[in-house]
Amino acid sequence: MRAMKFAKTAAGREAPELMELKEVAAYLRLGERTVYALVKDRKIPCSRVTGKWLFPKRLIDLWIDENTEHVGGGRRDMQVPRALLVGSHDPLLEWAVRESGCDFGLLCGGSRDGLARLARGEASVAGIHLYDRRDGTFNRHAVAELPTNEWVAIRMGARQQGLLLAEGNPLGVRGVRDVADSAARVVLRQPGAGSRELWDALVEDAGVEQTRFKTLESPALTEGDLALAIRNGVADVGLAIESVARAANLEFLPLMQEQFDLVMTRRQYFTLPVQKLFACIMSESFARHAAALGGYDVSERGTVVYNA
Repeated sequence: MRAMKFAKTAAGREAPELMELKEVAAYLRLGERTVYALVKDRKIPCSRVTGKWLFPKRLIDLWIDENTEHVGGGRRDMQVPRALLVGSHDPLLEWAVRESGCDFGLLCGGSRDGLARLARGEASVAGIHLYDRRDGTFNRHAVAELPTNEWVAIRMGARQQGLLLAEGNPLGVRGVRDVADSAARVVLRQPGAGSRELWDALVEDAGVEQTRFKTLESPALTEGDLALAIRNGVADVGLAIESVARAANLEFLPLMQEQFDLVMTRRQYFTLPVQKLFACIMSESFARHAAALGGYDVSERGTVVYNA
């Protein structure tokens, strides 16, 4: 049974997206003293800004769901995963893990691998960017296909995906068809990586047979490895994000903006490591670092994009 989410305060007014103590008390139908006691005991999501307690409505809604009593045995018990962040590697996310002091271990084996580990209870959070050709969206379908649980996906940001090419683009590549026509050596990511699935979709959309591409035998296990293969002259082209191209001083041909989301259970969201990570993600220093890396749009960071 799901907790009831009130759209309005007790006075009948629409609850703002960022509530003050009095407003969240009305939203929850609780006394202000009770809410303050929850704040004091650090049992309710909030932040202190210029001496004032503020409560994001989206987090309060998640908090209500997390604390819901379920029919037939109280709150739903779950295995507590290790403090491990899995899935797709991302330079900005890796920076946030270090900067936040959240103490997550990183095990980046690709988006599909991350979701599988998350479903088995082997990890706390998975970073994913999985394209679905059925409607051109990212991640929602992949999360919906997970085993039944209280899954939440929260936006970290959007990233520019495109072709990485040698400096000066000596083969004159302007798109996926040119890659096949020029007989360029292509370095792919491993199966299950978000970039690999996006590449396959782009090839299919371009109407080119996979057999026309001259691909390296061994896939690149990270985007950094992919960039290094091109920079060292082992390959001519590969699909990766703009920030990786910049870091390796490679040419970059943008093809699509993708969404990068962090997936976890609602209960896991309220653990201290995750809260530390998201405090960093929502900070101005995170936005500045994203701009410095290049190829990111973090204007929608913190948005709940899936809440099962």
